Amino acid sequence: MPTTNDLTVFITGRDAQCDECKEQLGRHAWITLEGDSRALCLSCADLDHLVFLPSGDAALTRRARKHSHLSAVVLKWSRARRRYERQGLLVEDEALTKAEVECAADAKTREARREQALARRAELDQQYVARFAARVRDLYPHCPKGRETEIAAHACRKYSGRIGRTSDAKAFDEEAVRLAMIAHIRHTETQYDELLLSGYNRSDARSQVREQVEHILHTWAR
Repeated sequence: MPTTNDLTVFITGRDAQCDECKEQLGRHAWITLEGDSRALCLSCADLDHLVFLPSGDAALTRRARKHSHLSAVVLKWSRARRRYERQGLLVEDEALTKAEVECAADAKTREARREQALARRAELDQQYVARFAARVRDLYPHCPKGRETEIAAHACRKYSGRIGRTSDAKAFDEEAVRLAMIAHIRHTETQYDELLLSGYNRSDARSQVREQVEHILHTWAR
């Protein structure tokens, strides 16, 4: 079970709705709980840039967590055992990659990582992601080269209920793309994650970086 300092993500056993964006998440949604048990999808909770590392390899999990600046424990309710059981961690992609390098001598670990990479690629609709990326580049032509693909891939992952999977985003709505850009900028261009870890709540942390985010967004726009 997580400690009191752990961020926690729950896999729901019933239909869920995000209390912030009002998106219907369906069964087995990935959510966090905020305040008075308000359910948030990973996109609204600002955890949608993290990748899932299943439980099972203690060394890989320990190293990935050590290298990940921000991480979250994933729990699922077991009816049989009447308790929450740990499913794994959400960690930063770079941290997972670094942990894998350190575990490179373990053939089984390498094989597991290859299987996870295949599964990750399989969950992305490549054609849709490419079109989303093209829309990002069209609206934000001055964003750094290659970022449009990174933003599209993160926005369009199926499991998390991210902005890229909404009906607006599927029509390449300008506001949906803008929200994906803002989420990306928060995590990659500001001190947002550091503020969360230092004890800021999500709303205050967003307020702290809002001016910086808007400036970068304007700079990258056409």
